[in-house]
Amino acid sequence: MSKENKSQYLLVDSQVLPDIFNKVMAAKRLLQIGEFKTVSEVAEHLGISRSAFYKYKDHVLLIEEMGKDRVMTLFFLLLDNPGTLSGILNVLAIAGANILTINQNIPVKSIATMTITFRAKDMDKDLNTLLDELKGLPGVKSVEVIAGE
Repeated sequence: MSKENKSQYLLVDSQVLPDIFNKVMAAKRLLQIGEFKTVSEVAEHLGISRSAFYKYKDHVLLIEEMGKDRVMTLFFLLLDNPGTLSGILNVLAIAGANILTINQNIPVKSIATMTITFRAKDMDKDLNTLLDELKGLPGVKSVEVIAGE
């Protein structure tokens, strides 16, 4: 941890991690799909302690889970074409994003800037897939993540 006690995130291949991390991820998946009803049951099945599960469960995530249960802000450069915003909102709605704010500026030389802030908690797509879909929409020149908490 840094001097300010802030979390630091690393991208690490699970093959080099101690086995407990993979077992905690497996336990989370088994609980999520309803294969086991309690932490005690799944922990016993996987041969880990309940305390190890609780110690690591909120700190070990699959890369696909990044962005989940977070507030994200995207910055767009858009062509001044009818329906561009509608297409973006449709993609976000289908993905399950809960839109919190939209700020679109008046187009200058046929290009408008826009930010959309949304809650990603109920999204059924990972962030990279969502960004690829948004970038592929007609009228969208670029999309980038500018904030995520």
